[in-house]
Amino acid sequence: MSGPIRTILIVGGGTAGWMAAAALQRTLGPHVKVSLVESEEIGIVGVGEATVPPIRDFNVMIGLDEAEFMRETKATLKVAIVFQDWGQVGNRYTHPFGTFGPGPTLGDFQQTWLALQAQDRVGPLGDYSICWRAADAGKVGPRDPDPRSPRNGLFTAYHFDAGLYARYLRKVCEGRGVERIEGKVVDVVQRARDGFVDSITLEDGRSLSADLFIDCTGFRGLLIEGALKAGYEDWSHWLPVDRAVAVPCAKVGPVTPYTLSTAREAGWQWRIGLQHRTGNGYVYCSDHIEDDAARETLLANLDGEPLAETRTLRFVTGRRKTYWDRNVVSLGLSSGFIEPLESTSIHLVQAGLIRLLQHFPDRSFSPVNIAAYNTRLGREVELIRDFVILHYHATQRADTPFWRQVAAMPIPDSLAERVEAFRDRALLYQVGADEYFSQASWLAVMYGQGIRPRMFNPLYGYSDQDRAAAGLRNVSDVFARTVEALPEHEAFLKANNMWSGEA
Repeated sequence: MSGPIRTILIVGGGTAGWMAAAALQRTLGPHVKVSLVESEEIGIVGVGEATVPPIRDFNVMIGLDEAEFMRETKATLKVAIVFQDWGQVGNRYTHPFGTFGPGPTLGDFQQTWLALQAQDRVGPLGDYSICWRAADAGKVGPRDPDPRSPRNGLFTAYHFDAGLYARYLRKVCEGRGVERIEGKVVDVVQRARDGFVDSITLEDGRSLSADLFIDCTGFRGLLIEGALKAGYEDWSHWLPVDRAVAVPCAKVGPVTPYTLSTAREAGWQWRIGLQHRTGNGYVYCSDHIEDDAARETLLANLDGEPLAETRTLRFVTGRRKTYWDRNVVSLGLSSGFIEPLESTSIHLVQAGLIRLLQHFPDRSFSPVNIAAYNTRLGREVELIRDFVILHYHATQRADTPFWRQVAAMPIPDSLAERVEAFRDRALLYQVGADEYFSQASWLAVMYGQGIRPRMFNPLYGYSDQDRAAAGLRNVSDVFARTVEALPEHEAFLKANNMWSGEA
């Protein structure tokens, strides 16, 4: 069967479902009918609140007003992730957005910096990142598109309430003609001749059919796994954390423009400041700590009073062996889960949607096109996986069984090569255009957690050291003055009509 796609049914709501509805409706317009079925009886995970900068592009793509979006979702801005006690107990470093140095480089900033560091002629790494400096100062501001401006490197993402984001997107989508269908799916009907999904059956007996189905049913993977048996690739031997306990608490003090990740006995704790509350969670390995002990650890390390009962989630890190099978595309948790350490869960929903639009099918569902989608997205996810594993592998902690385990565990060859290249001579590189994390990100984590190169590239020893030192000194001075002039985080949100008025 050929011909254009005319109907798309998104099965499941939440953040992934309504992001899919917004992107597909905005892109396909009146040519395709986009519907979403969800049940109020089935809760959503909805604890993810931290994002990375491409979410701004997504919100622009679907036509959201930034100030309205931030008020509706109680959002704040984020310029970095701060890591506490990861390399060693007492060690603290920042993974900032943007680049180090005067702007985008070919990987030579760290070479210049290391060459000058050997002569004691440069400051600490954070001096050369405007986002790192802004995080330390608790300040934010608009990014300047002019590449000559120091604020060109001021990249920001958001912290927001994921449940409110889904609710806001639902309101936007329904206003644009997306049909929402209330109902609980009880059966998936497949075509006998080829196994394609023909329709789903709801609890009340209604049957819903479509040309293309988007599976946003969470960990269950009702279509991609329940019906099509796509299979799951388990990564828990590399990422052994398998549970998270989460709770919001009262907001105490000014909102910080960064996510705080604090290493604990058997995992790590997140702290995310929103306009009206603070989100908290402990991601841990159940082999090394009991659920009750994890819960008590979390509650003992809150800024303010808990605002709800704790919620415990269980997961297996990994990915679906095929994200797209026949006429079903999985998004969000139904496609797999990499733990939330680097705030990539919502980003991977966005990445899956962008790839789907780039590989959009007709009703023939070309196997070549589907295979290309799976290959591209699979590689993108694996690169993010490697970056997350790096945080555990690079620890120097040996004070608990968990940290001894992750420090000693085997790692993927793809990650081992990158670590050794940096350790040998500070070499950083990108693996293709689809890799999300930049050389600056790899530098921040590897150097921040104590990996020290044996040497820098000898080429940089031949350069004009005085000129290089003066150039980096100027960058540091410019960034310091620029950040000093930025407004405080909350003041900026309020001055730009982004504050909801609560708290």
